[in-house]
Amino acid sequence: MTAMTKRAAAAVLAATAVLALAPQASAAPVPQPPSVTAGTRAAAAQAATAPDTLATLSRFFAREGKVAPDAARPRIEGEVIPVSYLSPDFVAGRAGAPVARLEFLAGKAVSSDGQQAVLWTARTEAGWQVVNIATGDDEFRYAQLGAAKLPGGTVFREPQTDAWYVAAGSRVLPLDEDAVRAVGEGGTTLAAYRTRVTKAYGDKLPGSAYAKGGKAGGYAGPQAAEPAVAPAAAAGALALAALGALAVRRARRRHVTA
Repeated sequence: MTAMTKRAAAAVLAATAVLALAPQASAAPVPQPPSVTAGTRAAAAQAATAPDTLATLSRFFAREGKVAPDAARPRIEGEVIPVSYLSPDFVAGRAGAPVARLEFLAGKAVSSDGQQAVLWTARTEAGWQVVNIATGDDEFRYAQLGAAKLPGGTVFREPQTDAWYVAAGSRVLPLDEDAVRAVGEGGTTLAAYRTRVTKAYGDKLPGSAYAKGGKAGGYAGPQAAEPAVAPAAAAGALALAALGALAVRRARRRHVTA
């Protein structure tokens, strides 16, 4: 079983464990805005701090008996931040396409006993909604690390390998061990990175025969297939619709590169 398959299986099991805890999903995903404005930040923050969201967070933090639901007292710390993923347009080689695109806005949730989680907030047909709850604080840690490594760069995740990078100008630098394995400690050029991801995923983009064959979710019958490039927020919202609950991602504890 591949690492991606293991993570997907863990997410399904975790989500199943909280099916009775979270509100029913009611909105389909839509394309996310190309950039973040004060208005989108405000809308995402409102969704993250809504009473229903905080109630769900209380149950989420209590799911393993670490704290009682009525004692969790979750709070949202700081501002929501944009989270970008590898862009299918970049993989396809479209002229002028940026390396990454906005997938969701993340809010950091903290419980009374110190547990942390990240709320994925995305635009849906019904407006801005929380579409996923993820354990840990990966999105915030990598944003901080990327800003320190390459100020002004774009921090993004390559979800097919769970690798995090920061890119600016013609440089792409690794932020975790998966990215180091892919591009080396010193990073690579933007052109070389495009060549690598086009070779890996160019035939697995949305609309491809691979995706139309039902393999875009990472599975092909009983055998795990290489995952396609797909929007994270859309996948999260679809998981909500399919499971009737906020999906939970078991964040893998990993070392970041200095």
